[in-house]
Amino acid sequence: MSIKTVLHNALRRRKVDDLIRMSQNTDLKKTLGIFDLIILGIGAVVGTGIFSIIGIAIKGGAESTGAGPAICVSMILAAIPCVFSALCYSEIASMIPVAGSAYTYTYAAMGELAAWMVGWILMLEYAISNITVASAWCGYFVQLLKGFSHVLPSWIVNFPIWLRTDYITFSHMCNKYGWDMHDKIPYIFDKIPVCMNLPAIFIVFVITWMLLKGVKESAKFASIMVSINIFMILTFVVVGSFYVKPENWTPFAPNGFEGVFMGAFLIFFAYIGFDAISTTAEEVKNPQRDLPIGIMGTLVICTVLYVLVALVLTGVVPLNSIDTSAPLAHAMSFIHQDWFAGFISLAALCGLTSVLLIYQLGTTRILYAMSRDNFLPRGWRMVNRRTRIPAFLTWLSAFVVIFGALFMDLSISAELCNFGTFTSFIIICVAVLILRKTEPDRKRPFKVPFSPLFPWLGIISCGALMIYSLKSLTTSAMLFPLWLFAGFMIYVLYGYNKKRHEKFKQSTFRDIDIEKDIEEIVNR
Repeated sequence: MSIKTVLHNALRRRKVDDLIRMSQNTDLKKTLGIFDLIILGIGAVVGTGIFSIIGIAIKGGAESTGAGPAICVSMILAAIPCVFSALCYSEIASMIPVAGSAYTYTYAAMGELAAWMVGWILMLEYAISNITVASAWCGYFVQLLKGFSHVLPSWIVNFPIWLRTDYITFSHMCNKYGWDMHDKIPYIFDKIPVCMNLPAIFIVFVITWMLLKGVKESAKFASIMVSINIFMILTFVVVGSFYVKPENWTPFAPNGFEGVFMGAFLIFFAYIGFDAISTTAEEVKNPQRDLPIGIMGTLVICTVLYVLVALVLTGVVPLNSIDTSAPLAHAMSFIHQDWFAGFISLAALCGLTSVLLIYQLGTTRILYAMSRDNFLPRGWRMVNRRTRIPAFLTWLSAFVVIFGALFMDLSISAELCNFGTFTSFIIICVAVLILRKTEPDRKRPFKVPFSPLFPWLGIISCGALMIYSLKSLTTSAMLFPLWLFAGFMIYVLYGYNKKRHEKFKQSTFRDIDIEKDIEEIVNR
């Protein structure tokens, strides 16, 4: 294959008209409204951030400094690039209401190679997020069982550690405490250790079963989980506000600007999820109107909840006493409200369940879009005739999460997700600028205000947080480029393969001239 042909395949873009036509003739079922989208958005965002990441962002971790009470400022800083990116997502989603989110938008704006790389990044983002959430769910489930130790049999409350821990984490525990692994867990044929995160496996199968019932049914289930979660969070804010001590807010920023900025980078993980709304575009009744409202409404509501929780948490518990694993439950125990600590664990389970459901939903829709473009095997995109759900992809994403929950080291998961998300957000902001030039007359039900200023501010703010974080996060900074390189090599070996492109109709793509397109890219 000649270099010119390779460039032709890598740079060619999908026609917007064909993408819109594809969304209108989709195999998926259009059942979602504004309320469903906001519920899905809140369910995707309000979970891991409040119940785990917020503690690390406040107090700091092994590889980062904490923001202290200034975490409120960190949250606002983290929300700024999200707002600019959400505006860009809203414009493109209302213009091109197609499944696949950033992957599809990039295909229309920047070409095939860029689209594949974005899809590759989204695979990383959603996969690690799902694995992280499933593992966190297990931790809170074990805590909840201990809260009912007086009514449940001891064998349920204290079931073996090798049934509730992944192999990597258990290995680290053995090294830390000097345990002999052979004494703690069973072995098959004295060679294969038996170690599995059974609660994580259980919740993944429950979520998969729910997703297979249908997207509307999944949204109803998510609404129940989200309602319980929000009620408990607001109750925490109300109860905790009576125990706030202003002196706990001093010093406000113990690690200075560096801590505030690093806190913003870490807490950014808590905002990941609003973009999952756009992955359901083909299942929305009125996507041109509802998608922008759902995306922006989610971001506003979640930011308010985060700031309120942060103010109360740092006001109730002194900085040195904040628990990084279960900060809200520990805060209630700290003020001797043990009765409510158990309910916090229940709220965490509900919140993490909704996050896992929506992330799994988003994963399958991105893979569905990539399969439809023949980046993945064509048979993978087949949908159930009754539920209109891509069943194979739903099961595939479930087994990926289960495998990761068994073996993956999660110590740098948040940082890796952040790098991937920052990159996809930057690309979406760039895509808005490109589509304003290439599709100037295209109807846009929603437009980014003050363009091109806001898209550029989105690019700059995301880039600033990502670059600044490189000072401390060395491991993830190495792994993310390796992931990108692996994705590029896969594209080189398969992505522009002649046989794959023969499966497309030429009308699906925008007519291109290689020399002209290269000149356009350089000028941009």
